[in-house]
Amino acid sequence: MATNSFASTGDLAEKTISFTEIGPNLFAYTAEGDPNTGVIIGDDSVMIVDAQATPVMARLVIDNIRMVTDKPIKYVVLSHYHAVRVLGASAYGASEIIASTKCRAMIQERGQEDWDSELGRFPRLFQAAESVPGLTWPTLTFAGKLTLYLGKRRVELMQLGRAHTAGDIVAWVPDAGTMFSGDIVEYKSACYCGDGHFGDWPATLDAIAAFAPAALAPGRGDALVGPEKVAEALALTKDFLETTYRPVHGVAARGGSLKEAMAAARAAGDAKFSGYAIYEHCLPFNVARAYDEALGIDTPRVWTAARDREMWAALQG
Repeated sequence: MATNSFASTGDLAEKTISFTEIGPNLFAYTAEGDPNTGVIIGDDSVMIVDAQATPVMARLVIDNIRMVTDKPIKYVVLSHYHAVRVLGASAYGASEIIASTKCRAMIQERGQEDWDSELGRFPRLFQAAESVPGLTWPTLTFAGKLTLYLGKRRVELMQLGRAHTAGDIVAWVPDAGTMFSGDIVEYKSACYCGDGHFGDWPATLDAIAAFAPAALAPGRGDALVGPEKVAEALALTKDFLETTYRPVHGVAARGGSLKEAMAAARAAGDAKFSGYAIYEHCLPFNVARAYDEALGIDTPRVWTAARDREMWAALQG
């Protein structure tokens, strides 16, 4: 299915927004495979998990929050550094923007390049892009684990391992057994693996499973209520990763080309996953990263608008 541009540039249809209570005073803002935002309401304040791509888009999240609480939004948590997750943070007026130390380093290293690249790839996700004031910089970072209290409600922010990026964190709300996973977990949406770590990601999913969540807000896809739905999402995510990586590794191991790796990935994955949200958008980036990892490149190479085009040309050539 070779085309002259990324599939996402033609994805212009608006998505239906849902605001689902997945636990007591815990909500998932979802939009048919577009980036999700988590909302944790405590006794005295609100925490946001992932901010949306622009302040104008973040206002839609705030509008939904204000239908259920008037408590101030104190914290914005960034599950990782990607532009579609972080550039709307300024809209919330939060006193702290929190991320892992590694996430902040990745913003420093590749945040502007990622912004430029993502905006070019997927313009619909950046409504009113001119409203973004600049890169979002965390005001509080941590390594490993950080515990915060929203009044009596405890929230544990944790690095459970490399997955979607090297700086991923999850938010765990123990009183409700509910987790906000960012893009470590997706539900019937393709995983974007362009900055991923295929070798580590399954163990990170197992670390999430060890908490036995009663509910989980994934990075994309429907909110997951009940242990069975959570287990299904973890299994589907793991299967997506394995189905993508295994054939690409085989091609790389015998010295095959990136284009051959793409064909092998399609042969393994199209029938299973072509109905998933953003599958066509993610596939070339996933194959390129899997190919690099199979060749021993541990740190994902920085995606730039120019590298996007070079990769696309290699796949068409």
